[in-house]
Amino acid sequence: MAVINHEKSVIDVVDLSKAFGPKVVLSNVNLRVHEGESLAVLGGSGTGKTVLLRNIMGLLTPDSGHVIVDGKTVHKLSRDELFETRKKIGMCFQMAALFDSMTVEENIAFSLKRHTNMTRSEIGFRVDECLSMVGMRDTQKLKPIELSGGMKRRVGFARAIALKPKILLFDEPTTGLDPVMTDVIGRIILGLKIELGVTSITITHDLKSAFNIADRIALLFRGECIACETPEAFQKNPHPVVQQFLGGDADGPFLQDPPPPKRALSKT
Repeated sequence: MAVINHEKSVIDVVDLSKAFGPKVVLSNVNLRVHEGESLAVLGGSGTGKTVLLRNIMGLLTPDSGHVIVDGKTVHKLSRDELFETRKKIGMCFQMAALFDSMTVEENIAFSLKRHTNMTRSEIGFRVDECLSMVGMRDTQKLKPIELSGGMKRRVGFARAIALKPKILLFDEPTTGLDPVMTDVIGRIILGLKIELGVTSITITHDLKSAFNIADRIALLFRGECIACETPEAFQKNPHPVVQQFLGGDADGPFLQDPPPPKRALSKT
């Protein structure tokens, strides 16, 4: 059972800034994710959500500020230290990013073969265990081409938890999925949190999923984190950008450019 330890943070994002040329993507972002907590990060396209994850993984170097993962400042780690830190993180990519030439079993076993001394039978047992946790039993011999979009995401989750990570990062896990499969994915994310006790960050546009899986919700707007609070408090937050995002209204400060004017319906 997942229990949030408010005395211990697993991920600390401190004054994090990142720009690509003249475009500022993140500007002095501060976030703290506690042990066992599920944080959902919302925001429009291009607001830096994926860039945030890449800084946590050490795939990008901050222009200023830093990220601390499990007590270690990521961008100061040596190559070997970064490798060990990454083994504590399970990354669930937006479109699953499975190896097309491999079976489901081979995809999940890949990291186990590379990073452990497990025997073939032990690896097989772990693969079965991971598939069971994401509702994908008896799919070991299938290839990615034989899977639906939702099935691919779940296999990606199984691969991400194979090494028993301390942290799970989900990058837009429900993009392109129908409402029913979106709900299934949300329930699996919540189930993994409860069963494994992991700390997680989920990047998403889906409000329903965010409210279902998150202990806290953060909103990025123009490179800044303008809110980070419980779902209940987030809904009541009077900030106009928060309320516009919740309401899905084109009119308001959220868009960089003003929307086209509303057109009156023609009478026939």
